[in-house]
Amino acid sequence: MFLYGHTPGKGLPLERLAAVVEHAEAIGLPTVTFAELAAGAPRTAALALSFDDAAIDAWYDVRGLLADHGARVTLFVSRYQNFDDDGRGKLRELADLGHDVEAHGVDHLRAPVYVEEHGLRAYLDDEILPAIAALRADGYDPVAFAYPFGARTGELDDALLDHFAILRSVSFSTAVPIVVDPCPR
Repeated sequence: MFLYGHTPGKGLPLERLAAVVEHAEAIGLPTVTFAELAAGAPRTAALALSFDDAAIDAWYDVRGLLADHGARVTLFVSRYQNFDDDGRGKLRELADLGHDVEAHGVDHLRAPVYVEEHGLRAYLDDEILPAIAALRADGYDPVAFAYPFGARTGELDDALLDHFAILRSVSFSTAVPIVVDPCPR
């Protein structure tokens, strides 16, 4: 099972997050990180929790709730270059607690639009490679990437799989689809 959100307590109500991790614990459903999935985690029922973007304070504030239920989460980080020392320290503490830190791009760009306007090489050079380098410079080893807005193409998948072992996309049910077909292959 997969659950993703952005800001616990805002876009993801704390009661809902608590209910999910409490129920998972009660039925013996372990959590798995995207790094573990990329490494070939055993194929068994599990819950993959992830938070996207840069809501470091909100992520940090739920560390106790997660720990109380043995839950770990993957943090798909964007705009890492804007984190101050306090934010970077909180992210390091979360990683030290067993949470996974992964890439979500430098500036959270809608990939297909950027590629159409600037080219695939520019997207890699402007959005992907600097995100990987920044995380690695601080001791993280990103092996997973979450597309901002879930927006992706087969061309992007092929290019990003040269840099990541696993990619995550999402689709949305709306009157006007944000992503028409998140998985065309």
